[in-house]
Amino acid sequence: MTPHGNLLGPEPTLLPEDPAGALLDGGVEPAEVAATHPTSSLAWAVLAESALQDEIVITGYAYARTGYHRGLDQLRRNGWKGFGPVPWSHEPNRGFLRCVIALAKAAEAIEETDEAERCKQLLRDSDPERAAEAARAHVDSVFTAYEREAQRRLLGEPEVE
Repeated sequence: MTPHGNLLGPEPTLLPEDPAGALLDGGVEPAEVAATHPTSSLAWAVLAESALQDEIVITGYAYARTGYHRGLDQLRRNGWKGFGPVPWSHEPNRGFLRCVIALAKAAEAIEETDEAERCKQLLRDSDPERAAEAARAHVDSVFTAYEREAQRRLLGEPEVE
């Protein structure tokens, strides 16, 4: 039986260590890391998450898509056949999975519903437990944004553009 409980399914795909991780942990700017390690999904994920946090959606979308495609290339080189587990618990897989999450959020923000749903399904197929956590986090972030807007209106503050 595989660690994910499927007798007939493929074994989980485990990516090798990403050298960009040490650079990012060491404080090197993510754009510099992406420039020197353009195949690193992790570097692109950090850039995408930062852009989305700053509400620069199209830039976040582009970063996330780049990291997503770099991650697909790496997964295929490591035996992934387009399906099967890509567990979050394996640290080197997280760059790719973070790109999938960021791409889903960015696609949702620009109302590219089909792409957002494809990303969510890929995340569910890759790691169902992480998909549930990401969904909860997304709901929490939407609720938090709703709360901020309600508070702004209640206090009569001007709308932020």
